[in-house]
Amino acid sequence: MIVTTAGRTNEIMIETAKKVASDLQLTYIPRKKLSTGKLHEMYADDLLIVGKERLEILPLHEKEPVFFHPNSAMFRLKRLQRGESDPFLEVTELNPGNSFLDCTLGLASESILASYLVGEYGIVRGVEGNRFLAYLVANGLKQWETKIPSMDDAMKRINVINENYESYLPTLADNSFDVVYFDPMFDTSIIESDGIKGVKQLAIYETISENAIKQAKRVAKKRVVLKDHWQSTRFQHFGFKVIKRPTAKFHYGYIECNDTKM
Repeated sequence: MIVTTAGRTNEIMIETAKKVASDLQLTYIPRKKLSTGKLHEMYADDLLIVGKERLEILPLHEKEPVFFHPNSAMFRLKRLQRGESDPFLEVTELNPGNSFLDCTLGLASESILASYLVGEYGIVRGVEGNRFLAYLVANGLKQWETKIPSMDDAMKRINVINENYESYLPTLADNSFDVVYFDPMFDTSIIESDGIKGVKQLAIYETISENAIKQAKRVAKKRVVLKDHWQSTRFQHFGFKVIKRPTAKFHYGYIECNDTKM
């Protein structure tokens, strides 16, 4: 991956791009009014583009960039503020002051909801294996402004960790998070989801292992939660109780950790 600026650039963006390149140990390339297509052709590599308001990743051979946006979290949070329910709240049973570990952070949609639910005294930590996506999302969570103060505060409270959850979970103490959450890339794509379309280019595709679930049950005080395609065999394979929603393309499932530790 190489780092450059948007087409219309300025000194601030150039300095930011150089810092991003330094942070990620990448090469900075001056834009020089070249098109993204030309840069792809010249360097045969993905682009990390520093714009005036956001960072974007434009993978090689792709036309649409990946960038952080609160996406569905925004309208879901508004529903919660109106007193309506959300299946994520129902399955996690998160309360103010709780702690939440998102093992598959992605664009952080569920972590934003979790941070809102646990409040300023809670803890939300997101683990993302792709270092470029982790950097992009960590930056976006700090800088994006929705004009909804409670949501902006919730985003800023999320702690992003760039690591693979398989290696990270064993480093955590027993019962160190109330809820441990998995949202793997679906085996079957949900095509209409723009958020998934964007992140698919950077996602790490791997099967959740027996050991990962074992470690998650050790780390979680209350529940291990899995979001997966409605046809997924993982729910039954790992013993998740499934909350089925007739019209939804995905379901949530949970393992009650108090039961597994008795």
